[in-house]
Amino acid sequence: MSMLKIKKGDTVKVITGKDKGKEGKVIKADEKKVIVEGVNNITKHSKANQANPKGGIIHEEAAIDVSNVMYVHKGKATRIGFKTVDGKNGSKKVRVAKSTGDVID
Repeated sequence: MSMLKIKKGDTVKVITGKDKGKEGKVIKADEKKVIVEGVNNITKHSKANQANPKGGIIHEEAAIDVSNVMYVHKGKATRIGFKTVDGKNGSKKVRVAKSTGDVID
């Protein structure tokens, strides 16, 4: 599997869509979609079940395309690149902020 540019726990900024300008933490990430807390809120109507005995209306975040968010580094949105660095156990691929060149993880 390829390395993801946006990962769970990253702070991101929405760059397009109805929530443009909002920032939040990534709750879940896969290759094409991310779920960001406080962004793209939807209303779901739920039938009664064991987990939710009463049923009713549930408010939750929906997935947003990964191309609509940018990683926030030192308070500014930046693109992410990859670089290989040498370590004890050979070379390792790491994420790098394009604006500053700093290693993210």
